Amino acid sequence: MGPVVRIVAAMLALLPVGQLWAGQDANLESAANRTSYAIGVDMARNFKKQGIEIDPELILRGMKDGYAGTAQISDKELRRTMNSFQGEVRQKMAQNRRLAADENKTRGADFLSANKGKAGVVTLPSGLQYRVVNAGAADGRKPQESDLVECNYRGTLLSGAEFDSTEPGKPATLKVSALIAGWREALKMMPAGAKWQLFVPPQLAYGDRGAGSDIGPNETLVFEVELVAIK
Repeated sequence: MGPVVRIVAAMLALLPVGQLWAGQDANLESAANRTSYAIGVDMARNFKKQGIEIDPELILRGMKDGYAGTAQISDKELRRTMNSFQGEVRQKMAQNRRLAADENKTRGADFLSANKGKAGVVTLPSGLQYRVVNAGAADGRKPQESDLVECNYRGTLLSGAEFDSTEPGKPATLKVSALIAGWREALKMMPAGAKWQLFVPPQLAYGDRGAGSDIGPNETLVFEVELVAIK
């Protein structure tokens, strides 16, 4: 059983076998019921997002039969069906990822092309764009690759959705060499006290692999970065 199937099986195992489907309100008073319901909603949304059709009533029927030991298919057929399903899930995920990568790449290129003509925006040979919000000390020291820095920052997608930020008054301590290429290039030009807005193309960010569930493949990212101190 592959990882996708194991996850689905684990989620299904938590669902209450006596739960009725659409048409009746779910009893969400207990934490266990809320968790079970939330898992069901999350499953359905994920399947829908991947373009995979499922029949909720047959899922419930299968669970009941499984618990009762009255499954209508053999173990061999069960394994064959689940392996086929896993392959379908992987194929859909790969297809959706390729489509997202192409769309994000085009959207990012269009954005950067329009953005480079805006007042105050500087475009570097690498493709990184930045706008100085606060120049900081003119003769201030600038970070090197091996330095630790304290930064306040906020990162967003082109849609404006925030994917990461520091808490107010609590700058993050970061090692320059461990950061994405766009950040490394910018920080080494910034003196302490400087605040820049960065427009980072995918090749200087997370590329076609993306990062977690928030940053898709080939996303162009926007950061507000304040260099508080160099340690």
